Amino acid sequence: MKIGPAVDSVLFSTLFGGADDDGTFVLSLHPTTDDIYVAGATRSTDLPGTSGSGVIASTYQGGASDGFIAIFSNGGALQKTTYLGTTAMDAIYGLKFDPSGFPYVTGVTLGNWPVTPGVYNNPGTKQFIVKIQPDLSATVYSTVFGSGTATYNISPVAFAVDKCENVYVAGWGGKLSPSANDPFHTSGTFGMPKKDCNVLPNGCSTDGSDFYFFVLKKNAEDILFGAFYGQKGGFGDHVDGGTSRFDANGVIYQSICAACFISNFPGTTFPTTPGVWRPRSGNPRECNLAAIKIEMDFSGVNNGIRPTIDGKPYRDYGCVPLTVDFLDTLRKGKIYMWDFGDTHQETTTTPNTSHTYTNVGTYQVRLISIDSSKCIMSDTAYTTVRVRADRAVLGATVKKQMPCTSLNYEFTNTSTAPASKPFGSGVFIWDFGDGSPQEITGPENVIHTFPAPGTYNVTLSLSDTNYCNAPDTFFMTMRVAPNVKARFTTNPEGCAPHLATFENISEAGESFQWDFGDGHTSTEFSPEHLYQNVGNYTVRLVVSDNNTCNKSDTSYQTIIVRPVPTAGFTYSPVVPQENVPVSYTNTSIGANHYLWFFGDGDTSVLANPVHQYNSSGEFNTCLVAYNQYGCPDTTCQLVSAIVSPSVDVANAFSPNGDGVNDKVYVRGYAIGKMMFKIYNRWGQLVYQSTNPNDGWDGKYKGVLQPMDAYGYTLEIEFTDGTKATKKGDITLLR
Repeated sequence: MKIGPAVDSVLFSTLFGGADDDGTFVLSLHPTTDDIYVAGATRSTDLPGTSGSGVIASTYQGGASDGFIAIFSNGGALQKTTYLGTTAMDAIYGLKFDPSGFPYVTGVTLGNWPVTPGVYNNPGTKQFIVKIQPDLSATVYSTVFGSGTATYNISPVAFAVDKCENVYVAGWGGKLSPSANDPFHTSGTFGMPKKDCNVLPNGCSTDGSDFYFFVLKKNAEDILFGAFYGQKGGFGDHVDGGTSRFDANGVIYQSICAACFISNFPGTTFPTTPGVWRPRSGNPRECNLAAIKIEMDFSGVNNGIRPTIDGKPYRDYGCVPLTVDFLDTLRKGKIYMWDFGDTHQETTTTPNTSHTYTNVGTYQVRLISIDSSKCIMSDTAYTTVRVRADRAVLGATVKKQMPCTSLNYEFTNTSTAPASKPFGSGVFIWDFGDGSPQEITGPENVIHTFPAPGTYNVTLSLSDTNYCNAPDTFFMTMRVAPNVKARFTTNPEGCAPHLATFENISEAGESFQWDFGDGHTSTEFSPEHLYQNVGNYTVRLVVSDNNTCNKSDTSYQTIIVRPVPTAGFTYSPVVPQENVPVSYTNTSIGANHYLWFFGDGDTSVLANPVHQYNSSGEFNTCLVAYNQYGCPDTTCQLVSAIVSPSVDVANAFSPNGDGVNDKVYVRGYAIGKMMFKIYNRWGQLVYQSTNPNDGWDGKYKGVLQPMDAYGYTLEIEFTDGTKATKKGDITLLR
């Protein structure tokens, strides 16, 4: 369907497909002809446009599905179609063009995908990249990448081809859930090819359920980049395809469902970069949204200039002497040649510089960014800077109108203008921060009555751009009340070391004097203070305001800083033994209740638990110890386990309510998935379970079954991927 630019008309609409299931997953416009290319997966053997059209494959290649590519004119007429696939399942999930108009596709296969001789490839793998002639008549090259597992490693979610013909793929792989019961998973990211992976946090290691980024060099000559991204352990990082994009320069913008339920996995965090808005997840008991932007830096040099004046990006004028901060916003070069337009030039190896203009004038600034190692070695950008000499200085004072109980204030505009440009009428805007209409005035004084006691942010703005610093704003904070009242809130208790946060809720106030009771003071409005030692502390706040009737007031509160316990534990065996549970000995001091995290999703509140791991590996085991005040301390250790798959079922049980052998269970090690079914002698299913922790109590629909021999079937998939089946009899005894 093609819709008009005003979204008020359908220019054309058409159906495409065959007699069986079809899915069109991607669409792209040819860069010169504006033909419409679509691609996806099909089970139809009769797609239109394939017969006699001189395409790569005019017939269905076999298997559960084939990939396909179809070309439509910009008016909606089908031009030709090709199948693309093997004798097994194939699907195309990415379609992009290079600047010359050659289409590229990426996708997944379960077959033996053809590989062009001499190109980079990982033999026998299940993610493919193909460059195709624009008329679909032949492949230019075809290759595969991955780890060599029987099924595909990742679900591709983003695809791009840059102007240097490098190819970019992003995808996520592995399980969503660390539990065994997860039907939505690929074979995972273990073993995927790596190159320069250390440029990303934890980019060279994976827990098998991470994102993976891959860049293929022009003509499939080599791998340019391969790295992982995601948290280690816990729920798998994943994404919907619509929230992943590469731009034309190979920069990926990725929105990720991440840091899921990390309260269950202490020590598990999603990697973030310094200085970001939210470095840690907001809700540890739910999934969180993570956003990443990664510049691959393989697409050649682009540049752009951003001037910043007085902290305002893209502002291009100011007052002499004027210091301008310049930045190459794309930062693609290794050498930067700056011409500031005032006879001064500079060459830097960083994408930013500053320059001070000392004379009034208009200057054209030029930047040439260079990197001789790139396929496109340089780019040039320009901007203009205007330097003026007509600054206005903003200021204001305030005085309360009598009597002292009133809420009337006189504001004096103390702003000054250049002698040649006096302020006119209507160039100032007063905003009193109380919801009242703004007042537009000249330089005269203003009287304002506030509606009620409170704190108001008052601004005086100059709107007249005849001045080189306009628009500009002067800020004042008004704390309005007839009488000053000292008030503050804080948590009355904390655990040492306790960071106390004080919220000042005083009425009125020009100055604030805090005494934290431990020899430290502050004059901030709402300070924070760290109490290092256990004890009781009396906090005093003195608030003064000469515009009030009582001039000053004082408030007190007591803070109690509690001790914390010391968490500690040992475990055995230290050297892991096959299928032997780990016994934990709690050595904590000053604690009375505990919470254990064993690193595999299981927890315990016992003081000295014993835990059987369900798979081999290293597990980050953490103990959180609490004292009677609820103060916690946490310690973690890496614990190794060796678990070999095995399973068995008892041949008899006695559900007589004595608490001994009342249920029959599936018992074993490394059980990932299972289906346990029990039948009576007439073949009736009386019990089934997928959880080895659930057992049969001898009842069917709440009724205890007779003493007899019952047959069972057991299908097992172990955590290492191996499978087993078992059949036998269970005798129900009384």
